[in-house]
Amino acid sequence: MANIISTGAGSLTTGEPNLSTTERGVYMLVGLGLAAAAAKPRPNPLLNVLALAGGSYLAWRGYVGNCPVKAALTGPHDAA
Repeated sequence: MANIISTGAGSLTTGEPNLSTTERGVYMLVGLGLAAAAAKPRPNPLLNVLALAGGSYLAWRGYVGNCPVKAALTGPHDAA
């Protein structure tokens, strides 16, 4: 079971980091802020789920340091 988990987790973190330290910090701050905004009750609970998912994704990308969108825009070998 642990092998399956580590294999799955490894696929999310593959690739060299392409974000600078500042960019990583911004990703994490914005992501955590968006995830925290999901705690506010809204009439449409789908907005809470989307905010939580989007914020978590941004925070994770900041932690890992690899952004596939930036890699697509600037090239995969742009190590900032």
